[in-house]
Amino acid sequence: MWIYSFQGNLFQHKIEWDGEGSPDRGGTMTAVETQMTYSNSYTIHHEETYMTQEEDWDRDLLLDPAWEKQQRKTFTAWCNSHLRKAGTQIENIEEDFRNGLKLMLLLEVISGERLPKPDKGKMRFHKIANVNKALDFICSKGVKLVSIGAEEIVDGNVKMTLGMIWTIILRFAIQDISVEETSAKEGLLLWCQRKTAPYRNVNVQNFHISWKDGLALCALIHRHRPDLIDYSKLRKDDPIGNLNTAFEVAEKFLDIPKMLDAEDIVNTPKPDEKAIMTYVSCFYHAFAGAEQAETAANRICKVLAVNQENEKLMEEYEKLASELLEWIRRTIPWLENRVAEQTMRAMQQKLEDFRDYRRVHKPPRVQEKCQLEINFNTLQTKLRLSNRPAFMPSEGKMVSDIANAWKGLEQVEKGYEEWLLTEIRRLERLDHLAEKFKQKCAMHEAWTAGKEDLLSQKDYESASLMEIRALMRKHEAFESDLAAHQDRVEQIAAIAQELNELDYHDAATVNTRCQGICDQWDNLGTLTQKRRDALERVEKLWETIDQLYLEFAKRAAPFNNWMDGAMEDLQDMFIVHSIEEIQSLITAHDQFKATLPEADKERMATLGIHNEILKIAQTYGIKLSGINPYTNLTPQDISTKWDTVKHLVPLRDQMLQEEVARQQANERLRRQFAAQANIIGPWIQTKMEEISHVSVDIAGSLEEQMNSLKQYEQNIINYKSNIDKLEGDHQLIQESLIFDNKHTNYTMEHIRVGWEQLLTTIARTINEVENQILTRDAKGISQEQLNEFRASFNHFDRKRNGMMDPDDFRACLISMGYDLGEVEFARIMTLVDPNNTGVVTFQAFIDFMTRETAETDTAEQVMASFKILASDKNYITVEELRRELPPEQAEYCISRMTRFVGPNSPTDALDYISFSSALYGESDL
Repeated sequence: MWIYSFQGNLFQHKIEWDGEGSPDRGGTMTAVETQMTYSNSYTIHHEETYMTQEEDWDRDLLLDPAWEKQQRKTFTAWCNSHLRKAGTQIENIEEDFRNGLKLMLLLEVISGERLPKPDKGKMRFHKIANVNKALDFICSKGVKLVSIGAEEIVDGNVKMTLGMIWTIILRFAIQDISVEETSAKEGLLLWCQRKTAPYRNVNVQNFHISWKDGLALCALIHRHRPDLIDYSKLRKDDPIGNLNTAFEVAEKFLDIPKMLDAEDIVNTPKPDEKAIMTYVSCFYHAFAGAEQAETAANRICKVLAVNQENEKLMEEYEKLASELLEWIRRTIPWLENRVAEQTMRAMQQKLEDFRDYRRVHKPPRVQEKCQLEINFNTLQTKLRLSNRPAFMPSEGKMVSDIANAWKGLEQVEKGYEEWLLTEIRRLERLDHLAEKFKQKCAMHEAWTAGKEDLLSQKDYESASLMEIRALMRKHEAFESDLAAHQDRVEQIAAIAQELNELDYHDAATVNTRCQGICDQWDNLGTLTQKRRDALERVEKLWETIDQLYLEFAKRAAPFNNWMDGAMEDLQDMFIVHSIEEIQSLITAHDQFKATLPEADKERMATLGIHNEILKIAQTYGIKLSGINPYTNLTPQDISTKWDTVKHLVPLRDQMLQEEVARQQANERLRRQFAAQANIIGPWIQTKMEEISHVSVDIAGSLEEQMNSLKQYEQNIINYKSNIDKLEGDHQLIQESLIFDNKHTNYTMEHIRVGWEQLLTTIARTINEVENQILTRDAKGISQEQLNEFRASFNHFDRKRNGMMDPDDFRACLISMGYDLGEVEFARIMTLVDPNNTGVVTFQAFIDFMTRETAETDTAEQVMASFKILASDKNYITVEELRRELPPEQAEYCISRMTRFVGPNSPTDALDYISFSSALYGESDL
């Protein structure tokens, strides 16, 4: 019995000869791999599971003639595809290898190694020696040939020769094929299945009947070279045409010789498996380089896509940051402009413009600021996940720079609003004082009209004694009246001074009028003194004075002045800001009304003097001139003014009651605003405290946490209507010029700032969970690992504020199995606390743990991929990049790679090594 075996990665073969006749019924044969029986001398089978054959084996069927024919043609063509590299070929496979020379040459070509020098003689023993050298070389490559001598090859035994060539094909063409950790036959079959899977009418299950219609071969070619075959025009019912198309295209364009005949394959019920495997393996080797390049190109495209996306995010951040900073830069000068308007209307328009800014212009910028922080955090997470360094924005555009600019904006904004309200209050006071000034000046000027002319008269020179005495008394009455008006002049001067101090816009007119009144008052004093001196000089010349006239004049003048003051007070304008202030005015008015009975008595007494004069004149028949020589006041004047005072009193009552109603309405506005503010303020504070713990207290998966946070955010957004209603109440308060509220400590500014912080905090918390999901998915971190990280963090978060101090962080790491020295712990602290804040946040802890437990691509991997595309060169050309990569990625590389400088390098050579390093170096937008 002859036995030989050969071993490869796929299976082990044995050749057995059972002697004369066919194998006995019930003998053992293979059931898994294809059985091949070479004539009646030997049988090849695999050492696998065996089964009992129930039928007789016909000697004539042990080797299908069609299979032998296919093997002879295929193996001959395969040998010639290698021998032609040495300038030779074979015609007859069993004849041309008999002397061993071409057999040794074939082994040298396919192995790339030198065999021992062949014997030159032509004797049989020379041939046997050469064949043995070839067989020994085959054995040296791990193929065991048991009990097979060179004599069968030298004698031209076709079956043995075919078996030997199949052994060589297995060892050198199929054995090293590996796809997804499978090898040899299974690997080659899996490769074929994957490449042809998308094609209609193709279903590769084996290496015999799956290839009969030729579509599988055409699909393999089209998958790698779609320019060579129009697959859409092929028909399943034209197997001869399909096979010949594949053979011709492979031979002409792929340098794969024709190893099979289409008719033989089509007309054979089950084509020879070894012939098909041999031919298909040639396609695998032809396309293997392209596969490797495709894999390398895919890796590079993935890395470039990450870099392009990161650069886009950087550009968007820079653009958004620039726009926000520019808006802040433009807005601050507007808020710093404290040039006051001269009128209340203009200042109220400024206040309305400021309200528009707070309601319309600022809220979108608050959202932009929040979105900018979210984009920055997302970008940093993506950079960490892709093993890139942290993004450093342009100078002045850091998140902290934007926060500082925003803080400066809000400080200026708060000062601007306070200034506006102060100015409005000042103008309100100015308008009130100016109107009061005009009223008092008008009354004074009306009183002084003609007084200078009167004092300048010299009527006493031609007057009688009675007239002189009358003039003297009249002058005394005038002096009394003049003294009574001194207080009004001082009030006018005081109001003018206050208007100047409050920077009244028409202060020049006020000063001119006040100066005129003061100058006139000084002149009146001088003229009065001169006239008194003149009258006193002649007083001794006159003795008769009507005492009653004098008494009337003396009593009527102050009473008249009192009535003037009363009318002035009753018509006086007032401005108050609280119920207490208006109540004080009402109390004063009530006190004034209480004096009216006494004033009426004085009126009656004064009028009684005049009545007494009339009575005396009537009694003694004195003819009166009808003019009191001591005063211009008449009883009619007293009565008229008294009626005016009585008329003004109810009008003043009505005015005060209207102001009471207005102040009560203001008080209701205060209470209404306070009732809401005292609820909203604590609500915002409570939500802020809850959110500060929510990122570490929420249980369950990150998706469940995200859903909870989204619902939390929606609840907050739904609360916005309360803020809007409070804004409406605040506007009513400002329009009513209400400047204080004793019922609450919360101002609208507090509520606005708190609300903006609340929105920003919940958005930032959601973004942190999104980044954790992004980290988990990109790094392959399981939910159980994240839960373990969270549990560890919560345990060592002693203060329950979402942070660990360095000692707690060290204890946490030790509890998770880290053996930390001082140097190593210091290194880790620089990673989790780069700004040296002295605390480790939950996000920093998660980032560190995911970096420790996941793998990322590296610059070395990208270099290796480029090297494959560059065919092992240290540079890559523009043409190679455009051929191997998609257009967008190719142009991205071309625009960023530097020119490669080296001996004999082409002009379009590019340095992919420095480019790969730069991908993982400093981010440079």
